[in-house]
Amino acid sequence: MPSTFDQPSSPERASCSRSGDGPPEAGGQPGRWRGLRSMLIALCIALLLRWGVVEPRWIPSGSMLPTLQLQDRVLVEKVRQRLGLALRHDEIVVFRPPAALVARGYDPDKALIKRVIGLPGDLVEIRGGVLIRNGQPMADPWPARAMDYRFGPVRVPARQALVLGDNRNESLDSHLWGPLPLRNIQGRAVFRYWPPARIGLLD
Repeated sequence: MPSTFDQPSSPERASCSRSGDGPPEAGGQPGRWRGLRSMLIALCIALLLRWGVVEPRWIPSGSMLPTLQLQDRVLVEKVRQRLGLALRHDEIVVFRPPAALVARGYDPDKALIKRVIGLPGDLVEIRGGVLIRNGQPMADPWPARAMDYRFGPVRVPARQALVLGDNRNESLDSHLWGPLPLRNIQGRAVFRYWPPARIGLLD
């Protein structure tokens, strides 16, 4: 049974290797140093990519079904968040749990992944299984089943967002714990790289 929690584990360990540059020179020392230097450069690049640009994550729960399956691997892009660029409706975000969720016993070190359905100033309501934003029913193609709960109407506060799992009836998200502070967002899930049969951009 899918968990209502959405707990991407600590990022996978990315590894890369690079062969030495050419045959070893006389005595072997310069060649060995060159190989070590290449490995150190490759490691630094990998760390910069992981922490500053993209970060790999895996999906251990079913709260984003059917979009993200159990054990899917995704890349989380961090550049836009670091630059303070505006969040958009329907983006999939990875974030630290808000204080309201931590107060309920959720591990503050476990990230979550959900879809943005409300931005600051939006008036959001869920009624009769339909997502209504600013008075307009929204095309909402991701959930496999209609929502079986009532929510709102709620005006999204400044510097906050509303997020829901695509598996709407089996997700611990904003309809239970409220708005998400934008500062908690770590990045946007943009690409699935595993399994091979489902490689591609996320929407």
